[in-house]
Amino acid sequence: MTESVQIPHKLQALSSSPPDRPFYDPVGIGLRSPHYQEILDTSPDIGWIEVHPENYFCGGIHRHYLDQISKKYPISLHAVGLSLGADQDVDKNHLEQFKELIDIYKPFIISDHVSWSASGNAHLNDLLPLPYNKETLERLKKNVAQTQDYFGQQILVENPSTYIAFKDNIMPEYDFMNLLCEKSGCGMLLDINNIYVQCHNHNLDAYEYIENIEGKYVQEIHMAGHISKQVGDNNILVDTHNQLVCEDVWHLYKHAIKKLGSVPTLIEWDQDFPPLKTLVDEAARARNVIRDCKRKRQGR
Repeated sequence: MTESVQIPHKLQALSSSPPDRPFYDPVGIGLRSPHYQEILDTSPDIGWIEVHPENYFCGGIHRHYLDQISKKYPISLHAVGLSLGADQDVDKNHLEQFKELIDIYKPFIISDHVSWSASGNAHLNDLLPLPYNKETLERLKKNVAQTQDYFGQQILVENPSTYIAFKDNIMPEYDFMNLLCEKSGCGMLLDINNIYVQCHNHNLDAYEYIENIEGKYVQEIHMAGHISKQVGDNNILVDTHNQLVCEDVWHLYKHAIKKLGSVPTLIEWDQDFPPLKTLVDEAARARNVIRDCKRKRQGR
């Protein structure tokens, strides 16, 4: 039997669980077009579905399937195009189209990234890193505030995967994330694979990162796979979201759940899509980690 999960207090007002399917399962998967019909036909054992809202702005067949699937599962909206770290306001047209989806699907989580991808009229197909300094913090605080004011509710922000570090960083990423949540009122989406990837690439301690995150801000976790590439004499990890979650990341996830509790967790897979069963099995593994940690806390 699947155990219930407590929706974080700040997210309770966002919960949109269908009446016939209460939000009881802490683990979801990302919705991708190759799995649309199978999800409708088989109703796999998952708790919720995440979608990138930008894929559904224009309606059509994608919106049709989302309409049907949202009747079966709670929905979260995980944006990739708000460009919260850009040195400019968030695009109002983007906000308008995003808000339309919020009004229709009433997601229980809304999120984007600590990154930038837009400059003027140029929109880049990547989530680019930021220096961790006071100027960046103020810029993000302003754009997060603009977004939350427009939506009328809180958003979560996700820690990035990075391959370079800026010379003018004045604080570690975990302090920057904590400060952004404190100053803007947003919550945190903690991507465990991103932590593992960047700590490997920058020779940092992933467990130290987890220990320094303020648990009160963490309202969602992402899990995904990565690949390894040899660049000269260096082995670099690349956050590709096209592999199974590796064992080291599972160990880090278990450590995070022990510290943070039963946080809603998403299994991400964004290219080279496997059979739906692969994602459902990964979700079951995450659910078991949450269940086991909860039982140990309760002394069972």
